[in-house]
Amino acid sequence: MPLLPSNMHAFAAFASERHGLDLSSWSALYKWSIQTPNLFWGAVADFTKIAWQRSPTSDVYLEPPSGMMRGARWFPGARLNFAQNLMPRPGLQEVIISHAEGSRRRFLCASELREQVAACQASLRSAGVIKGDRVCGVLANTPEAVVAMLATASLGAVWASCSPDFGEQAIIDRFSQIAPKVMFATKNYMYGGKYFDCTEKIRICADRLASVNPLRKVVWVDHISGVARQPLEVGSEAWWSDWINPSNASGQPDPLTYESCAFEDPLYILFSSGTTGVPKCIVHSVGGTLLQHKKEILLHSNLGQPGIAEFDSESRLLFFTTCGWMMWNWMASALACGTTIVLYEGSPMASEAKALWRIVESERVTAFGLSPKYVATCKSAGLHPKKEFGLSRLKWILSTGAPLLPDYFEWLYAEVGKNLHIASISGGTDIISCFMLGNPMAPVHVGEIQGPGLGMAIECWDANGRPVREGRGELVCTKPFVAMPVGFWNDPSGQKYGKAYFEHFQRGVGGGREIWRHGDYVEFTGNGGIIVHGRSDATLNPAGVRIGTAEIYRVVERQEGVLDSVAVGIDRGEGEEVVLLVKIVPEIVWDKSFEERLRQVIRKELSPRHVPAAIVPVVDIPYTRSGKKMELAVGQTLRGEVLENISSIANPASIDAVAGVRTKIFVRKK
Repeated sequence: MPLLPSNMHAFAAFASERHGLDLSSWSALYKWSIQTPNLFWGAVADFTKIAWQRSPTSDVYLEPPSGMMRGARWFPGARLNFAQNLMPRPGLQEVIISHAEGSRRRFLCASELREQVAACQASLRSAGVIKGDRVCGVLANTPEAVVAMLATASLGAVWASCSPDFGEQAIIDRFSQIAPKVMFATKNYMYGGKYFDCTEKIRICADRLASVNPLRKVVWVDHISGVARQPLEVGSEAWWSDWINPSNASGQPDPLTYESCAFEDPLYILFSSGTTGVPKCIVHSVGGTLLQHKKEILLHSNLGQPGIAEFDSESRLLFFTTCGWMMWNWMASALACGTTIVLYEGSPMASEAKALWRIVESERVTAFGLSPKYVATCKSAGLHPKKEFGLSRLKWILSTGAPLLPDYFEWLYAEVGKNLHIASISGGTDIISCFMLGNPMAPVHVGEIQGPGLGMAIECWDANGRPVREGRGELVCTKPFVAMPVGFWNDPSGQKYGKAYFEHFQRGVGGGREIWRHGDYVEFTGNGGIIVHGRSDATLNPAGVRIGTAEIYRVVERQEGVLDSVAVGIDRGEGEEVVLLVKIVPEIVWDKSFEERLRQVIRKELSPRHVPAAIVPVVDIPYTRSGKKMELAVGQTLRGEVLENISSIANPASIDAVAGVRTKIFVRKK
């Protein structure tokens, strides 16, 4: 598609004029962004119109101690409030639109959003919530979740959330570590046409949290009926409808205020997947989250406009996510860019996978965030979204959760829109943002992420810490960036934080510097793009040759009859071998000819080394709650190891399915 004027182009012109430079090319702009962080991040803050309560000192960036990444200080002396930067001016424009299974379309205009946040803030304050306290949500992706988060942030308190499909132990594992004072909870929800009541589960969790933590209030949200339908059992519970209708002695609601926060004060606690134990609590900062998200949404995704004085009526974002995934936090930040956010709660498969496309058209969505798994489902179902729904306003597709395969690019161009900007994006919970993503200043190449994010000094390294110019290696970041975590909760020494990201290249590799090792196995292309070949800790290594799992998926999952697959390395007694589990459509009969066809196509399109030693059908494949294949959990199960945290799996019955084929894999051919 042609490269049109964008917010990124406008920023390049802004920075060029300010500093007397020519930053009109992407290469010049990116190089400047990583070489002069003081100038770059200051320019981003000014261009995106961060609302400071107190401006920073002249030094935007104070370098950490020699050789360190941790310890960098950003915008010293500055004071701001996250919620204030997301709050629109009063008005009747729709700023949040909500669709949910079992519920009618709802919306909040700017004035209603402000009123509800103010009321929620007053109730939180009455419950004793002050700056630094934790507030949590077990919530559906509805407007109440956004309101509760903004009210929490307005007080300088810390927000953490998960989705209502989490089990009791998964909720307790997360929130017992952070001692929340208030819990917001969805009472019931619908998914795939089925009704789920969360009352008993939430009360069990609340009782266990209150027994060891200062949990003072549970606030029930019922987005299906919208009203309080029954009396509450205990005085520590409240209905949302009452919670957002408090008034002071004068009978008027308290005005909305904003607690002053430092740039590095905590805003969010996000949780690791927890596949190897209790989830780690990753703390993200007020200023770092805001500035990074505004950079990515405004510049890299070309959504909205700097500042939120007036909402951009042409900018609407729908990202299919839950409140348990970092993309929910990212999506909410679009409010800071004057972008209307469109929420969806329910199954993406509703109405034969057409529900989301129908909303994209009816709500005039301009950017649609989805996962490769959803694209695969639509492709397999034979959908033709452009033909069926028009999609007249859709300009951008944002895809994350896994690498977007070349076939999926082609399907999106053919069936959704030939002039789409398809941005495969990649980062993670660890940084609540992206290392690499879309770029309006560069062309899209099928099968590739366009490139690094501005200010993100990423490289591809081999095991000895040498940059890889042609080939594959570890994704690393060599310089500090604003969205680095503040640290982990209950990790005062920083030992867990250091071990998670900096220990891998610590011992003399990298010139004695701290190097962020992200855990992705990547390749930088001649186009300036990036291909993710899978997680480096799940990289296959048969006969000493490193193979990325994603390259096998690219071939296998475009074969007729294949719904999904997962590849792992297993030692069956003669060194590591590749084992491939394949989920097929119900109509297909698995036989030797089908298996052999898969072997032949892998051999032809990849290499003989890529051909698995065993290919076995399985009825389901485990995924994390954020939509990532659980390759490590599959490997552990096939080796007969006990998984430490089954609650981290979105579809736990799939582990039984994997365990059920274990004997087929370890019975060797004679």
